[in-house]
Amino acid sequence: MIKVMLAEDMHMVRGALVALLNLEPDIEVVAEVANGNDIVPTAQKVRPDVAVLDIDLPGKDGLTAVVELHEALPGIRTLILTGLSRPGNLRRALSAKVTGFMLKDAPAAQLADAIRNVAAGRRVVDSQLAMSAWDSAESPLTARETEVLRLTSEGLQAVDIASKMFLSVGTVRNYLTTIIGKLAARNRVDAIRIARDAGWL
Repeated sequence: MIKVMLAEDMHMVRGALVALLNLEPDIEVVAEVANGNDIVPTAQKVRPDVAVLDIDLPGKDGLTAVVELHEALPGIRTLILTGLSRPGNLRRALSAKVTGFMLKDAPAAQLADAIRNVAAGRRVVDSQLAMSAWDSAESPLTARETEVLRLTSEGLQAVDIASKMFLSVGTVRNYLTTIIGKLAARNRVDAIRIARDAGWL
């Protein structure tokens, strides 16, 4: 029996997925969570074989949770579900050592098969997502610039980002100017939108 933990914040979607997966003779949903912050503590309690995680969760997003999950419980396989085919997300998922990555609107039978494959140690990536990632551009931002933009997207001001990243306020402002230029954005908000749409954030 494959023990599955499911993280999905939309109640109806989560309920439907649990009901469908529990119909499978070899799969049992042993835990369900709605917030990314609950993923690691819940996994430590129930020890699932596979964690099926929505990429967009309140609290920690699915990819951040995956990294923490692999540190805390290296034996758990992870399958990311996304409703958005942002190619950059696939790259982020693969670098986070995700075992599977598929679209949320895939048929239930496909999800069950993906869980079985992931549990067996095989990597599963939706072919549509793989093709769009293959065709997409790499992020023009450096790791440091990406971090500055990510903190900006969380509502932090230049002074807060400076103290968090051990930089001067002027350096943070310079980074933001460079980011806006590289992304050909109108302003910070536009830069955040462009980077999110491309899956770079």
